[in-house]
Amino acid sequence: MKSGIPSLNLPAHRDQTAPALEDTPPEGLQAVLDNLDALVYVSDFSTHDLLYMNAYGRQIWGNIANRKCWQVLQDSDGPCSFCTNHLLINDQGEPNKPHVWEFQNQLDQRWYQCRDQAIRWTDGRLVRLEIATDITERKQMELELRAAHEKARSAALEDELTGLHNRRAFFEFGAQLLNQAVRHHTPLTLIMMDLDHFKAINDTHGHDAGDEVLRQISALLQARIRDCDIVARMGGEEFAVLLPETGLEMARTLAERLLGLLQELTVHHGGQSISPSASFGVSLLGSRDRRLEDLLTRADRALYQSKHQGRGRVNLSTE
Repeated sequence: MKSGIPSLNLPAHRDQTAPALEDTPPEGLQAVLDNLDALVYVSDFSTHDLLYMNAYGRQIWGNIANRKCWQVLQDSDGPCSFCTNHLLINDQGEPNKPHVWEFQNQLDQRWYQCRDQAIRWTDGRLVRLEIATDITERKQMELELRAAHEKARSAALEDELTGLHNRRAFFEFGAQLLNQAVRHHTPLTLIMMDLDHFKAINDTHGHDAGDEVLRQISALLQARIRDCDIVARMGGEEFAVLLPETGLEMARTLAERLLGLLQELTVHHGGQSISPSASFGVSLLGSRDRRLEDLLTRADRALYQSKHQGRGRVNLSTE
């Protein structure tokens, strides 16, 4: 199936050596149109009555006698909502240049590239001429390629082990939340969480057990945040939760709730029971902050203060 739309490019000045279009026998023009690998039809601009359809169209849509274009092509009971007639004429009602577009026909579910144009019919009335080429195979390849790109992009922004956002995604999406907070003067807080003695878990129970701990903690975090929040595995056993429109005290409450849930969690793996713990640091967007790194630095300081105080606790950044 050809993917291009046949079109006729006329020279600015007629070549006197070329045969004139009006000199071509009607049966010759009919033979050309009936051998095009594309739909060609003509309909009355006002009444939508079909005046002509080539063999390609008749083979698919059947007889056009005394029928409207929307009856034949869309099996509809009225003019199409996506009709382009209004784009084909100017304010004076005279023909514009051709309009080229793509759409999926809901009747046969195939994709078409259409070249629509208003022209004068043999009796002088204004008609719509459309040449529609089936581009389904090309469109499917385009859609599959786009889906592959989206899948690759999602993979690049997702932590493979836990399914959470990764560090790259945190900075990409977090920057948008920060810009919104700065623009609208709304609060933005960051919770940093680091698992306590995680190396000991790996050394004692094995890396598979450590991976299971990370997966279950990630599921716990994901279940406790809002759709507007961002939770990410920043690397190793460190996690970040970015909370838009959330003040410091609300963030502290959430961090303490997460700490309590962690302390209640027991991970069973390979006949072993593991009770994880974590330390938390919380920071608030300041009036001079313009980068996520500013919040991260302060939240990290508060987190390591929790570590130094004995771990398994929450600290707020007071800077």
